[in-house]
Amino acid sequence: MSVDAITHTEFPAGYVVFFGADGKIIMTPQSEEHSSTIKSMQYDTILSLGRHAKTPSDVYIGFPADENSAPDLAILREDARKEGKRYSFEDVLLISEVVSTSSARKDYDDCTAKYGRHGIPIYLIVDPYAQEVVLHTQPTGSGYIAAHTHAYGTGKLPIPLADGRTFTLDLDELPRPEPETGDH
Repeated sequence: MSVDAITHTEFPAGYVVFFGADGKIIMTPQSEEHSSTIKSMQYDTILSLGRHAKTPSDVYIGFPADENSAPDLAILREDARKEGKRYSFEDVLLISEVVSTSSARKDYDDCTAKYGRHGIPIYLIVDPYAQEVVLHTQPTGSGYIAAHTHAYGTGKLPIPLADGRTFTLDLDELPRPEPETGDH
């Protein structure tokens, strides 16, 4: 698909569209919970780390062996520099994925193994449906040694980063899914 065709294409509402380096177009539905959770975490990065901190969301990060990833939120070292068009996994201090109904297995299993294998110091799974976050630390070749679960509504969770800064996630402010109604 040409760039011109892409710019004139109407994609369905409620979908996130990713354009892969190999020309593939990936569309995935994004729920209100997913979107508002990312927004809440981005707000916490501004409060914790400042407006100009490098905290990309849904932006490709280069991993070895073309295992690129576009996490829901990443916190990078302050001195991170792009290699070509992407930041390197070596600049990542924290990655967070927000669970959606279609991504639970990937976020809990596949990403935990992948991010641990590549030495991402902190992997945070935020699950609006279980209303909890799982903080993974101490990466290994197959995942993480430590995993601590924190419930929504239990205050502020300070997360020390490898560069000495602290990212504080406000567990009281993470959005909870709204009950579905019969209204259309």
